[in-house]
Amino acid sequence: MSRFNIEEGGGIPALMKALKFRVYANINVQEIIEVSENRCVFRMNNCRVQYARKQRNLPDFPCKPVGIVEYEDFAKTIDPRIKTRCISCPPEPHPENYYCAWEFIINE
Repeated sequence: MSRFNIEEGGGIPALMKALKFRVYANINVQEIIEVSENRCVFRMNNCRVQYARKQRNLPDFPCKPVGIVEYEDFAKTIDPRIKTRCISCPPEPHPENYYCAWEFIINE
């Protein structure tokens, strides 16, 4: 966090900045939408793992359990007040325009 000048306890703005520095940001297509001071929605629009499986006519990899741990821990590292909620993630059905979506919120 210090390397990228991300303030500890910096809330949703710090989380959005940190999400852009993850390795996944360079290899997948992702976006942050519905942004406010206390909330944002992160979507993985094109995931290399899921795309490769789709090309081979395989079902989506059921990554929700991994995503819950990964995104909750990542958000809490940035700011312990941030709560994470899965909006959609395989094996659940998802729209064609994204594979998974996560809501990050600070209730104050």
